[in-house]
Amino acid sequence: MKLLKIHVLTLVLCIFAAQSAGLIGAIFTFSAIDSWYLGLNKPFFNPPNWIFGPVWTILYSLIGISLYFVIISKNKLRSKTLKLFFIHLVLNGLWSIIFFGLKNPAVALMEILIMWTTLIYLMYLFNRFEKRAFYLFIPYLLWVTFASILNLSIWYLN
Repeated sequence: MKLLKIHVLTLVLCIFAAQSAGLIGAIFTFSAIDSWYLGLNKPFFNPPNWIFGPVWTILYSLIGISLYFVIISKNKLRSKTLKLFFIHLVLNGLWSIIFFGLKNPAVALMEILIMWTTLIYLMYLFNRFEKRAFYLFIPYLLWVTFASILNLSIWYLN
């Protein structure tokens, strides 16, 4: 029973860590949504603003569960993967700061491409030793790919 409690606590802390990256990004996003972002030209496939909150909440939960699987792993790639994982999480939060906080879609585009590249490599590492984390990251990869295309389109249209 004690082992189960430790794992539950670890899981909760992992989800909290991932959600924290989202919270930091949201701080910069909320103030720009109804002002700067509202005035931008957006492509026809731009989703409604209300969709982003629920999608990111789900994705950050999946990211946190993936982190948990990596943490409890005993694989030799664990340490390297954890370092890259947290670098990637910082890049994730940084995108919102650049795009919404600094209101700079061009630099945000460069940053999201770096983030996407680290995501691909992170998934490569997951696939080598922690398949559950790999599969949990597939929706996140799809969303970041979509967000990259959206970022490119907004930069181009403005």
